[in-house]
Amino acid sequence: MSVKIAPSLLAADFAHLAHEVGRVPNADWLHVDVMDGHFVPNLTIGPPVVQALRRVTSLPLDVHLMVEAPERWLEAFARAGADRLTIHVEATVHLDRLLRQIRELGLHPGAALNPATPVESLRYVVELVDQVLVMTVNPGFGGQPFIPGMLRKVAEVRRLLESQGSHADVVVDGGVDERTAPHLVAAGASVLVAGTSVFGDPDPAAALTRLRRTARPPSDR
Repeated sequence: MSVKIAPSLLAADFAHLAHEVGRVPNADWLHVDVMDGHFVPNLTIGPPVVQALRRVTSLPLDVHLMVEAPERWLEAFARAGADRLTIHVEATVHLDRLLRQIRELGLHPGAALNPATPVESLRYVVELVDQVLVMTVNPGFGGQPFIPGMLRKVAEVRRLLESQGSHADVVVDGGVDERTAPHLVAAGASVLVAGTSVFGDPDPAAALTRLRRTARPPSDR
């Protein structure tokens, strides 16, 4: 299994986003956190910024909607150039419908789980997702410490996917660094979202390379 690294632009310099994107040419995806100040206690960016990012990079844009009523935003982010669109289980009572709609818009659909949300909530939508995002911090702000108990949750998500024959990615977001990465990969993560540990380094590309080195599957070390 090849582990992907998705630098989180939440930790980048918002005044120079195009420049920041150019500092991580070795990334697999770019992770874009969209926060509305309601679902989480922070505000970030909207479709116009994603549209601007699309003009300056060919990397896949992995858009993570941390918003209330995500159904209002699916088409807008699809038009803006998102490649992958993840919505929170906790933000909708129509998860099946919205995941199908994301697919119909031509994007890769994903479902995200807050730390306290049980994995069981995904059981009946496994066939609809291309990725499951496990929040390993409480969402809203970057730079938070990793919640150790979430390692068990990552492993549980991986078991659920495999039990249903799914090849969906297990994405981990929160507190990912060179210390936590090998444990997350061993638990079953296939995509690591890294913000502060990449963009907080004077050389983000070098930081990403070091993270990738530590994030190899156990059989490849």
